[in-house]
Amino acid sequence: MTPTVLPDIPVAAVAIIRERRVLMVTARGRDVIFMPGGKIDSGETAREAALREAGEEIAVVLRPESMRELFTVAVQAHGEPEGRLVRMIVFAGETDDEPAPSAEVSELHWVTSADARRCPPAGAEVLRRLDELDLID
Repeated sequence: MTPTVLPDIPVAAVAIIRERRVLMVTARGRDVIFMPGGKIDSGETAREAALREAGEEIAVVLRPESMRELFTVAVQAHGEPEGRLVRMIVFAGETDDEPAPSAEVSELHWVTSADARRCPPAGAEVLRRLDELDLID
């Protein structure tokens, strides 16, 4: 019997970095922190999804010219069956707006790599890579 291959979950996230800390969020009713972002809708590019999700989750408009793709992480998806991966494309982005919780987000957190233990696997890997790139402490 051939094992079922579960499709990856395509996600786009945005890394807003200030003073060597990156913005992460907590969803209502959850205790882990994660990158602002979400699933890429059908017909939408990863960049478009990151821009949209930033507005929906943290109430900011990212400066389109500031958006640049940093890296992609593919790790076990939090709360999903074993073998189901989240494939997260992470963009750096800047905004003139002050981020605020919006939609399903209850709190904002400016974090460093030391906060990786508070994250699901994808968030921990993002923090590790941002630290490796010397963008955060």
